Amino acid sequence: MSFKYNKILIVGATSGIGWALAEKMVQDGKHIIIVGRRQEKLDEFVKKHGSDKVDSMVFDITELDQISKFAQDVTKKHPDLDSVFLNSGMQRSFDFSKPETVDLDLLELEFKTNYLSYMYFTKAFIPFFQNQSGETSLIYTTSGLALLPLPRCPNYCASKAALHHMILSLREQLKQGPGNIKVIEIFPPAVQTELHDAKHQPDVKDGGNIGMPLAEFTADAWGKLVNGDDQVPVGTSVNAFNGFEKQRQEIFQKIMVPTLKEGMH
Repeated sequence: MSFKYNKILIVGATSGIGWALAEKMVQDGKHIIIVGRRQEKLDEFVKKHGSDKVDSMVFDITELDQISKFAQDVTKKHPDLDSVFLNSGMQRSFDFSKPETVDLDLLELEFKTNYLSYMYFTKAFIPFFQNQSGETSLIYTTSGLALLPLPRCPNYCASKAALHHMILSLREQLKQGPGNIKVIEIFPPAVQTELHDAKHQPDVKDGGNIGMPLAEFTADAWGKLVNGDDQVPVGTSVNAFNGFEKQRQEIFQKIMVPTLKEGMH
């Protein structure tokens, strides 16, 4: 089986999960546009896989007021774009029992990176996808911590939980049309990536070895994406998803979704 979409914009592709899934897409014969802040990492990826398969763009997703123009530039250059994969993220620890240590500017940046930027990208690309004749997709990386928080990084968990709830509602809204936009959510567990590096989180010891090996995560997530799953829990995230999230979503479908459909009449 092959991944359903043929040209994918990947935001947050310069390391970790984004890099690994971008490589899977290239190996699957897809054309990708990789986006990140580090030119040298983008160049490394293009050199490895070829400019005939990969385009790259340097962009800082925290520049919210530039996202609309970015989307216009991308869709003008790539009118056959059929998928946007939003994967950028940052994680920091905050201890509110020691309020003097809490950096509110950093807290705001984390929420802007993990949630607000995603909303700006979503709004920017939906009109383009609504005008496409075939199926398109918006793919989001949230986290198992969106379902079950970790006290060490409460703002990260909150930002992912906010994104998860938005995705549940967005999926139902977009079913009302126009267009055929599939909304896909990936729930990684802790994965061995740069997210836990000491340069980002000095309070975490041996962070690069925390969690599921990246190759193992990638194989599992990719198999589910190719299968067409719109919710992709992996590793330990499966326990929380199957343990209570499925039941919660069943209640959501029975109680909350009908109110949306009633409101459309």
